[in-house]
Amino acid sequence: MGNHKLRLSIAVGNYDRMRPLIDGDVQIDGVEPVFLLQDPEEIFFRAFRHADFDVCELSLSSYSVKTAAGTSPYIAVPVFPSRAFRHTAIYVHADSGISKPEDLKGKRIGVPEYQLTANVWVRLFLEEEYGVKASDVTWVRGGYEDPTRVEKISLNLPADIKLENAPEGKTISSMLASGEVDAVIGPRAPSCFDQGHPKVRYLFDDPQKTATDWYARTKLFPIMHTLGIKKSVAEAHPWLPGTLVKAFEKSKALAITRLADTAATKVTLPFVEEQVQAARKLMGNDFWPYGFAENEQTIDRFLARHHAEGLSSRRLEARELFHPASLESFKI
Repeated sequence: MGNHKLRLSIAVGNYDRMRPLIDGDVQIDGVEPVFLLQDPEEIFFRAFRHADFDVCELSLSSYSVKTAAGTSPYIAVPVFPSRAFRHTAIYVHADSGISKPEDLKGKRIGVPEYQLTANVWVRLFLEEEYGVKASDVTWVRGGYEDPTRVEKISLNLPADIKLENAPEGKTISSMLASGEVDAVIGPRAPSCFDQGHPKVRYLFDDPQKTATDWYARTKLFPIMHTLGIKKSVAEAHPWLPGTLVKAFEKSKALAITRLADTAATKVTLPFVEEQVQAARKLMGNDFWPYGFAENEQTIDRFLARHHAEGLSSRRLEARELFHPASLESFKI
């Protein structure tokens, strides 16, 4: 046979936690990877429309929609390439009379897509912490910067959810700048915010402090993306799910070791080591955990919310998202 490795296309974002794999410092046993480094929007669109890749990052929300419906071409492993606190994800117009989260009630809120993972997490804490329900506002759906963006996944929302499409040719960012929507919730900052529009600001005065307090109470570090393997590939190569978890875990551990190396900072940013220390103090040494047991509670909270919102057709159990061979990891 000779040394024939399995060639796999792997579509992921260009993150520090992927670099050791991409650069070849960490090998995936038995695999010859072909990495495609893309933005999540492109990966998810191609994955959920055409199942273009053997292995790829998946939106936790879209993947949950498809898994509940039994239509996902992918099965996940408990690797979480993207996580983020989303208290920075709410932007408000200064003239809309919003000084605290409760003031969002009765307002018009723009979203790039309703079912985005970031938006599910934001709606979770808005309701649990501040009593603002999804049915208390009017949702306006449209592209941030491109008026033709469409929702990737068809939705079947509860009857009390008011969701309308942005007017033809309008973007969510321009509507926030002009005050046609009162707020925007989404995983990226709208361009009007980035460009310093005088009337557009964060909802929370200090989103990092608010998120830190929330984590201290809830122990939730929101998961945005997981890693999927095309089901046909996983079936043909039963050794692959466990092997991928091991390699991606190694890559992330190496990235964190480099990040914490204070002799010469690896990231073009001052105070990196202080940030690493602060994260460890708040969240423990492994502040970005992969693995099923370490994340089951966080995923379960997400799935409960996801189903309550009418996004997943049934209430999924956390373990249903993952390949059985990837649920237990051996410790080295």
